Amino acid sequence: MATPPVPGAGMPGAFSGPQGQAGREVNTASLCRIGQETVQDIVSRTMEIFQLLRNMQLPNGVSYHTATHQDRQGKLQEHLRQLSVLFRKLRLVYDKCNENCAGLDPVPMEQLIPYVEDDSTKHEDRSLLNQLRLANEERREIVESLKLKNQQLKQIMDQLRNLIWDINAMLAMRN
Repeated sequence: MATPPVPGAGMPGAFSGPQGQAGREVNTASLCRIGQETVQDIVSRTMEIFQLLRNMQLPNGVSYHTATHQDRQGKLQEHLRQLSVLFRKLRLVYDKCNENCAGLDPVPMEQLIPYVEDDSTKHEDRSLLNQLRLANEERREIVESLKLKNQQLKQIMDQLRNLIWDINAMLAMRN
């Protein structure tokens, strides 16, 4: 189950597909697609390697056919060689993408989405923001007051528990 070698892998400027013609400049999106295909090839080759390893019988004293073992080992070596070629190709694609994107400044996503903004939405946003701040402040105050009330209730419960303990102790002493 030998797989065909990857055309142009390992050679700079030579990519599979129509982009590799005449060594012309390839845009970053095409490079990303080529990189994605290369990763998929790497995964499939790795799965094939594991399949070969699973089917390969270890020479543990059991009689085995040397020719079959050598054939499987040769296929395994070929797959590993092709895998290393694919990793080199992926490295080239990665380096080229980084080179193409090196001069770009990161743009916030909000600026990439075109929309029309009018003054009424800005005013509404400000009023909503103020309402949100007021609601948060009110919430904080309520939480603080609840914590204080809970502390007071806990103190009262502790005092009642001590009082009941003392009453029970006195009743026990009287008997």
